[in-house]
Amino acid sequence: MTVHLDHRTIRLEGNCYVEDAEPLLALLQGGAGRAVDVSAMGTIHAAVLQLLLIFRPQVVGANSDAFFNRWIQPVLAMADDE
Repeated sequence: MTVHLDHRTIRLEGNCYVEDAEPLLALLQGGAGRAVDVSAMGTIHAAVLQLLLIFRPQVVGANSDAFFNRWIQPVLAMADDE
């Protein structure tokens, strides 16, 4: 499993598959204000990404994937600016 709760931060570790969407959903619904750490995340399935786009949690950590950092991270960061 790649979705873990560490205090008030949800950690995504390794490749995030469609099966990870349901546990992520439960953790996002279960605690307002939880941040999501993507520093250890590998690839991300569209279902997991959609949850991040819907819930707009604070996303922390630098990911090693250039595409994620260039195109996805800025969109997720928009939630902090609004």
